[in-house]
Amino acid sequence: MECPVRRDVPLPPGTAEPYGTDTALAAPDEVAPPVDLAAAERFVRLHYAEVLGADPTERLAHVRAELERTGDYTHTPGELLWAARVAWRNADRCVGRTYWNGLRVRDLRHVDDLGQVAADTIEHARMSFNGGHIRPTMTVFAAAPPGRTGPRIVNEQLIRYAGDPRYRPLRQLATDLGWQWDGDRWAVLPLVLHSDRDGPRLAPVPADAVVEVSLEHPYFSWFTGLGLRWHALPIITDMRLEAGGKWYLVPFGGWYVETEIAARNLADPDRLDLLPEIAALLGLDRSQTWTDWRNAATVVLNQAVLWSFARDRIRISHHHAEAQRLLEHLSRESRAGRSWQENVDWSWVNLPSATPTPTYHRSFRHQPDLPLPRLVRFRPPETAPLLMPPQPRRPN
Repeated sequence: MECPVRRDVPLPPGTAEPYGTDTALAAPDEVAPPVDLAAAERFVRLHYAEVLGADPTERLAHVRAELERTGDYTHTPGELLWAARVAWRNADRCVGRTYWNGLRVRDLRHVDDLGQVAADTIEHARMSFNGGHIRPTMTVFAAAPPGRTGPRIVNEQLIRYAGDPRYRPLRQLATDLGWQWDGDRWAVLPLVLHSDRDGPRLAPVPADAVVEVSLEHPYFSWFTGLGLRWHALPIITDMRLEAGGKWYLVPFGGWYVETEIAARNLADPDRLDLLPEIAALLGLDRSQTWTDWRNAATVVLNQAVLWSFARDRIRISHHHAEAQRLLEHLSRESRAGRSWQENVDWSWVNLPSATPTPTYHRSFRHQPDLPLPRLVRFRPPETAPLLMPPQPRRPN
């Protein structure tokens, strides 16, 4: 599940997320704010109430003392695990969060070197793929110190293709940093990483970390001739976990819902825009609205994606099934006394072709600023500062 989540601020009107135009990299970079004592205390109290059912007085005293002494504090492994899972549980744009309690969390808070961040993100892909039995996984890297950016990955996902129009600015940025593109539409873009300490760095994604599915259709032999493929594992890489006043870089992913590939990545006009070509191969008249050629072509793409992933025995979900599971998840949350935490962006959980699904005809409470552990997409950083040498280290 690509599970899009909110950004801390909206992008300018008309700007796609995150690289929809050649100017989409022009938003300012971000730095972590000072750790807020009130946010830290709310976090500890909620964790103790929900998980431990114990008195947090001793832990709160330890947190206050550490903050007074250093301006920061350290989450326990249990707090971090809970924060990561709850952040997914309440991700407003994710239809697949029913699996939140099984999220595997890799605690790599000791890692802030960009080369090691890249290596561990790539290892995340190998571990999460799990032979096709994909395991939802989040890797937590070093927290950004107050007033600093901490490690960042510019790419919105670990695996993205150079020929995808959406990533033209990212491809140009990688090229400016020394990457050479041979024009192959399916070339995997390198990771672009940066921090205010180390400046920009490129890291190629090795072939053994890129599992791809060649797309075929069970009924239309001509579909194979399109030469389509897609990567098996979505891992969002431009996201932070906000928990108790702290920011962590957190690559995160599970498995795909088929519409994310078929009805968005392959179909959107600003992406690979395959619907006109498939409609023509189906013999549909695109000059007439009654032929409903866009929907017909989308259904064929959905079928091809689902069939091809099943052929290769790689886990994938169907959007009808995930819509039903979301409602079951919300029902369980209500029974657990957490209905006040409901946070659902209707326009995102209703995936393309959503009209027949049970989520389409229901309203939800949307609370994107709910003060809980949460996942936030970083804004695309400016191109120019990425190309500048690193600044001298500031004192902590």
